[in-house]
Amino acid sequence: MRSTIVLFFLLLTVHYCFAQTSFNLSGTVKDKRGEVLPGAGIFVSGYKIATVADNNGKYTLPLKPGNYDILFQLIGYKAVNKNVIVADKPIKLDVILEESITQLAEVTIKPDPNRAYYIGMFRDFFIGTTPNAADCKIINPNVLLIDYDNEINRLTVKTNEFLIIENQALGYKIKYLIKQFEWDSKTRVIYYEGFPYYEDLKGSERKKRIWAKKRLTAYLGSSQHFFKSLYRNKATEEGFLINKIITKTNPDRPSDSVINANLKRLTKTQMGLNGKIVIGGSKDDSLNYWIRKRNLNKGISILNRAPVLQDTLVKKFNSNIKSINFTDKLYVIYTKEMESPLFTNRIGQSISRPLDMPNYQISNIDLQIAPVYFYENGGIYNPRSMLYSGYWAWEKIADSVPMDYVPANEP
Repeated sequence: MRSTIVLFFLLLTVHYCFAQTSFNLSGTVKDKRGEVLPGAGIFVSGYKIATVADNNGKYTLPLKPGNYDILFQLIGYKAVNKNVIVADKPIKLDVILEESITQLAEVTIKPDPNRAYYIGMFRDFFIGTTPNAADCKIINPNVLLIDYDNEINRLTVKTNEFLIIENQALGYKIKYLIKQFEWDSKTRVIYYEGFPYYEDLKGSERKKRIWAKKRLTAYLGSSQHFFKSLYRNKATEEGFLINKIITKTNPDRPSDSVINANLKRLTKTQMGLNGKIVIGGSKDDSLNYWIRKRNLNKGISILNRAPVLQDTLVKKFNSNIKSINFTDKLYVIYTKEMESPLFTNRIGQSISRPLDMPNYQISNIDLQIAPVYFYENGGIYNPRSMLYSGYWAWEKIADSVPMDYVPANEP
């Protein structure tokens, strides 16, 4: 059965180098008339880093060297995103926000009787269906701008202001400005991009200890953990085994041209006077034969259990960025945690495994755009370059942690 594939195109994959020195990003937020905008929010996408413009519209953010997406937002104005590369000196960045004018047509749209159903779909595909997702609540679903195209069976969602998600499982309030979300029921691909910001929820010391434990569990074995360990050449040490799925041409399936030619010939000879296919006889057996051939998979997937060595997979691009490039699919096994029974029992999502392999968490990486560039904190520079299937496709926003999350046992 075909696994649901998730394309993680999150602009949260902003990135920094773990140097000790920080440099100030500062500037002034104004409107188009040149008036300062006190109270404007400045958020580092994917992190727990944010500030507010003062009474003079000025802001300052201390940032370590790296590549960041900075989101400027104020109610009544269109949000603005700026990409900033912090290297070895302070950066000045002034921003102009444009007023957001609500069109009358947007106000008079009739209520959609299916809106609650579509929100339920969105929740499952965006927040997830894991145990942590069950403890997540969308605080302001009214900001969701939802459209469903019945002709192509595609659900699209966006927001003009932050969608607020309260994650009581991990202790985060997630503010997510959704630039684009798509669920295509034909291809079973989920695609989303946007700007998330994380805040710690308030709780008792006991609650904080529970959250800390669950955050560590969510992080360990995740794609963020995988790429962070790859960067440090510690993937094997930290529990990841990398194999390959090799797809070979199915020798039992003829080419499409041969199959279609035979189906056309046999269908034509069995057409009755009333325009219907006449069933029966040897020709019917031949027709069924070619139909069965058409239904065969074009390729046969074979698991190559020889380890893919990190030294051959990972290449240094520059002092802050590394890359991977590969053929076929990567078959990533995380050996320090077992699959949740809730995932194992989900039809069409679990990845096939050899009979002698324990119930480890398994994810596939299908390369779309080569190479994949990534940073020391596990952030991906070009997340459109990969499709995930398996465990990483199941774990979504409810199981995410900020890009500046550091496990307690790390230096």
